[in-house]
Amino acid sequence: QVQLVESGGGLVQPGGSLRLSCAASGTFFGIDVMGWYRQAPGKQRELVAALTSGGRTTYADSVKGRFTILRVNAKNLYLQMDSLKPEDTAVYYCHRGRGSTDYWGQGTQVTVSS
Repeated sequence: QVQLVESGGGLVQPGGSLRLSCAASGTFFGIDVMGWYRQAPGKQRELVAALTSGGRTTYADSVKGRFTILRVNAKNLYLQMDSLKPEDTAVYYCHRGRGSTDYWGQGTQVTVSS
């Protein structure tokens, strides 16, 4: 089992920055991928950024050049978000994948508004 806890969300003005944190506990053996998803009201959950165990990084086109996924160690994952836009407003979820099993955090709200 893996438990994930996100933090760092909040209200920020357009053009501002936030850093989301994901602290993991439990068993990390066999984790294939770690990353961040988001879900805006009335929309499906979508991939924001992901990092595979082999070191490959994937970003959604909408955040390329503005967001950076950072892995400090097996327990701590971050999402640095710069040049935030109102359309980045969503609940952001931390994710770990092990084979066909997905682990999710409870989510943290990010609101970009003036």
